[in-house]
Amino acid sequence: MRFKIILISIFIISNLTVFSQHKKREMRAVWIASVANIDWPSQRNLSSQKQRDEMRKLLDQMSASKINTIIIQIRPTADAFYPSALEPWSNWLTGKQGTKPNPFYDPLQFVIDEAHKRCIEVHVWLNPYRVTNNENIDLLNKNHLYYKNKDLFVKYGGKYYFDPGLDETREFLNRVVEDIVERYDVDAVHFDDYFYPYKVANEKFPDDESFKRYPRGYSPNQKDDWRRNNVNLIISELQQTIKSIKPWVEFGISPFGVWRNDNVDPRGSATRAGVQNYDDLYADILKWLNEGTIDYVVPQLYWEIGKKVADYEVLVKWWSENSFGKNLYIGLYASALENGKIKAWTTPNELIRQMRMNQQYPQVDGVAFFSAKTFVKNLQGLNDSLVNSFYKYPAICPVNRNIAGEPSAQPQNIKILKDHNEAYLVWDAVNEEGGCKIKYYVVYAFKGKKVGDLNDPSNIVLCTTENCIDLKEINQKYKGYYTFVVTAINLYKHESVPSYGVTRKI
Repeated sequence: MRFKIILISIFIISNLTVFSQHKKREMRAVWIASVANIDWPSQRNLSSQKQRDEMRKLLDQMSASKINTIIIQIRPTADAFYPSALEPWSNWLTGKQGTKPNPFYDPLQFVIDEAHKRCIEVHVWLNPYRVTNNENIDLLNKNHLYYKNKDLFVKYGGKYYFDPGLDETREFLNRVVEDIVERYDVDAVHFDDYFYPYKVANEKFPDDESFKRYPRGYSPNQKDDWRRNNVNLIISELQQTIKSIKPWVEFGISPFGVWRNDNVDPRGSATRAGVQNYDDLYADILKWLNEGTIDYVVPQLYWEIGKKVADYEVLVKWWSENSFGKNLYIGLYASALENGKIKAWTTPNELIRQMRMNQQYPQVDGVAFFSAKTFVKNLQGLNDSLVNSFYKYPAICPVNRNIAGEPSAQPQNIKILKDHNEAYLVWDAVNEEGGCKIKYYVVYAFKGKKVGDLNDPSNIVLCTTENCIDLKEINQKYKGYYTFVVTAINLYKHESVPSYGVTRKI
């Protein structure tokens, strides 16, 4: 009996520890991969209606798990999930590159509308250089840029890529991003780990000609530095392009989880990974963080705690110490829960252990799960663990520390309207322009007749894009006198001062 009491006490204490660390500001993201139809759409030949139905279902499932951000792949292989004058429609969308949806709709606009309706941010995920996933160039639409200017492309490892060493490549990528940011209400632009491709054994990346053409002062024995400079240039230019159009739109990178091993560079992590961002992908993430040419980083820490060559615990600590004050989110490998090949990913739930570990590092501003298909399956009870503990309450996306934002306007004229058994909480819509435009409102309820702690997420009733809520919807949650206030979140993610409080007995 005494042993059972001890076990129960340990369980309660451990859960109280989780509950006590709930954050009001936290990134809760899920990647939605479109390449190879990993997540959405599930097949290339689905009707427009079925594509929309699948996306609504995905978003509903994520909303139920209190996810507040999706990272959706809209340019998987130099093609588009939106109407573009620069690149053809993606074959992953319609089954044939260049073929538009029939009946026609704009998938990206649809996703943005549906996600924002649920107060979920949309980070658009682009692959900068990849053109094909194999060597069959005939899959490309005849209007693809490849057929207009083949000199921009190289073949490596049985795939085709833009040549990163060419000025024309950077110019084109900037036009693609400029087009998206100008036309769509996106919250961020996102690149993953695919810069220079992962190295292929016994094959040299074919960029000798572009090096001769654009050496930019680098000598032949500095080619690795030149390649890193190519990537540095596009990162810096894209940040400027984005901010010149909409300064509140973030630019984030999700790199391979190891920058460098410490046996190569004392600044590196105590790992022995076979791939290193700096040396193999020519991505100097630390430079971008230090200089502020990116706004956030999501290192893909897809290894288990205790893995010899790349220990999750070692890496989350290292990234926490090397984020240079920028927003840091950790990429978690939800798909591994379905794999079952490694014991650590079976029981207990490895991701829950990792999320508990993250709580030891205040620099960690949240996580992103790869990928949507496995995340929504509730593997090993992951989603149950989230809604019952980690994500018990709603969370607002963190303000980006690399972006100088503007305050949000305060909602006015909050009141409770009654009509017989009906009761509605209403307020005047906030009509701001530019970066002060309102994304959504946050409704708080405090027990009693006074306004309580707005930093405690347990006091958040809901987030909504409407300026009216039916109080009957929350009758089962509250009983007695409650005081309600409303705040506004703008495009910079800044929260307004609260409206004055109104009290009602529920």
